[in-house]
Amino acid sequence: MYKKFIGIDLGGTSVKLAILTAEGDIQQKWSIPTNINDEGTHIVPDIIASIKHHLDLYQLTAEDFQAIGMGSPGAVDREVGTVEGAFNLNWKTPQPVREAIVREIGIPIFIDNDANVAALGEKWRGAGADDRDVVFVTLGTGVGGGIIAEGNLIHGTAGSGGEIGHMTVEPGGFDCTCGKKGCLETVASATGVVKLARKHAEEYAGNSQLKFIIDDGQEITSKMIFDLAKEGDELAVLVVDRAAYYLGLACSHIGNLLNPAYIVIGGGVSAAGEYLLEQVRTYFAEFSFPNVKKTTHIKLAALGNDAGIVGAAYLALTEISK
Repeated sequence: MYKKFIGIDLGGTSVKLAILTAEGDIQQKWSIPTNINDEGTHIVPDIIASIKHHLDLYQLTAEDFQAIGMGSPGAVDREVGTVEGAFNLNWKTPQPVREAIVREIGIPIFIDNDANVAALGEKWRGAGADDRDVVFVTLGTGVGGGIIAEGNLIHGTAGSGGEIGHMTVEPGGFDCTCGKKGCLETVASATGVVKLARKHAEEYAGNSQLKFIIDDGQEITSKMIFDLAKEGDELAVLVVDRAAYYLGLACSHIGNLLNPAYIVIGGGVSAAGEYLLEQVRTYFAEFSFPNVKKTTHIKLAALGNDAGIVGAAYLALTEISK
C-alpha cells in the first residue's frame, strides 16, 4: 500500500489540513483557527498539536506517511524551510517551520508559497487536467498566481516569479499596495472591481441602481456589482466589461509569453463564473498571438477551497520523488 501525505494550507484566518492518498484523494480533512497573537508564535505549535491529535484519532503513525506539504503566505525559503514577511500571520521574522514540524512529528515537510501550492492543486486534480503547462490566477482581496511551465513551478531568481497581480495593465492607474500604479490587482481583485465601480459612477449619467447605491453612500461589494450586471444594470455592465478587459489583457500577456494549455481562474471573484469568463475570453482573443488564441484555454478553477491542501500533497509527492 502506498503511503499517505498530509496537506497543509495556512491562511490568515484558518489552517486547513488533510490526509490524502498518493493519487490526491482526500481521506480526511479538518481546519483550525489561525491564532496570530504574540507575533504568530502559536501557529506552528497549534498545527503540530492538531496533526498529532488527528494521527491518534485515526490510529496512524509517522510511518504511514511519505511527506507533508504546506502552502504559506509570505516569503518562503524552500531550501531551509522558513517563512518570513507573512504580515497577515504576524510573522515579521523568519519562522523555522520545517525544523519544528520535523522535530515534533518526524515526517519530512516541503513548503512553498500558498498561491504556487494552489496552482499545483488545480494543475494536478483540478481544471488543469494534469497538464505540464498551467497558469493559475486567483482573484480574491488581491490577485495572486502560480506558473507551472513544462511541469515545474516557476519561482524566478528571488522568488517573485508568478506575481501576476502586479503586471501593469493601466499605466498611471490606481495606486497599488506594492507601491506601483495600475497593477492588475487594482482593477481585477474584489477591492479593485469596487474601485472601478466608484470611478465610473462619478462619470456615469444614466439610470443605474449601482450608481444610486454608491451615491447614497451605501456599502458595495464585487458580488453585488456582478449580480447587478447580470440583471442588466448599465453601470454594472460597464464596470464588469472594464474588469474583464484588464483580465483579458493580462491573460493575453501570460499566453503570449508561456502558451500554457490552461489559464485557470479561481478565488472569490471567479464566483461570477462563465458570465465573467466569456468576456475575459473575448478580450484575450483580441490581444493574443493567433496560435496562442487557438491553443491556450481559459477555465474556471475546479477545486475551490481544496486547491491548497491538494496542491500541498502534490508538492510533497513531487519533492520526495526527486
